[in-house]
Amino acid sequence: MTFTPTKLEGCFILDPTIINDGRGYFMESFNENKFEAGTGRRVHFVQDNQSFSTKGVLRGLHYQTGEHAQAKLVRVLQGEVLDVAVDIRPGSETYGQHVAVLLSGENQRQLFVPRGFAHGFLVLSETAVFFYKCDNFYNKGSEGGIIYNDPMIGIDWGMKKEDLIISEKDTVLPTLENSRAAW
Repeated sequence: MTFTPTKLEGCFILDPTIINDGRGYFMESFNENKFEAGTGRRVHFVQDNQSFSTKGVLRGLHYQTGEHAQAKLVRVLQGEVLDVAVDIRPGSETYGQHVAVLLSGENQRQLFVPRGFAHGFLVLSETAVFFYKCDNFYNKGSEGGIIYNDPMIGIDWGMKKEDLIISEKDTVLPTLENSRAAW
């Protein structure tokens, strides 16, 4: 597995070693020792989540605050998404900046999103199965979000606004400037 740091400190792209043969393929999707060696971070994942979505579904940008903040290791099992992480750590040199990575069932790429980041994704294929590991349990009282089209962040989702399918909850999220992110 290769670990590629992004422009956002602590955020890594992971590309697994895939062994193909006549039967299909095999890959190691997570190994705690290799993860720590590749990222310099010791993370203990405690919760796995999975979602199914159709083309145009945009989920995010979400985060958890305080003692319930979460790091995530995200991947796509089937389909293709544009996955986005936004640095919302006050005082960070890359505060308000984002990385966007194409994740698919074909490329098997993963993105590690550390605590202090907002996260979201847009489904580009007809359907997608999205899977992620979290290092902390979900806590409703600690959830927060940032509107997907915040001009300060400037994410190019690559799809027309009228083609996006967004939950009502996600359409009324504040901008980063007005969010309650407190790290």
